[in-house]
Amino acid sequence: MRRAMRFLCLSPVFTAIAFGVSAGPAQSGPEVNVVFERAVPNIEGKKMVAVVVNYPSGGASPAHHHAPSAFIYAHVLSGAIRSQVDDEPAKVYHAGDGFYEAPGSHHRISENASDKDPASLLAVFVVDSKDAPLTIPDKK
Repeated sequence: MRRAMRFLCLSPVFTAIAFGVSAGPAQSGPEVNVVFERAVPNIEGKKMVAVVVNYPSGGASPAHHHAPSAFIYAHVLSGAIRSQVDDEPAKVYHAGDGFYEAPGSHHRISENASDKDPASLLAVFVVDSKDAPLTIPDKK
């Protein structure tokens, strides 16, 4: 239990460094909280990191890539999330829906599909233990 609490209480500074976004509500940006991080015991050099991303109404993340080795599964917890990965068409995912991103994907759109209600998702990364940061915003 102590170990789990340690991951739930990670500082906003660590979150900002690890994910390339600000922790806590920003100007229409998401709040990102690490809820789990652990080495994968049967895959040497890999770890699993789970984050909950809370989008305020109308909130969006900038276009981004993830760490080169990152395979990601995202599960919408509440509301609706509009997402576009690589050159696929943008799609709206509702609570209970999931999608994935292959290593090297370009996440062009990641935003709350509503300008009235908040939305949240759980993103689970399987990534090389030394890959950091996990999220790299596109250069403007």
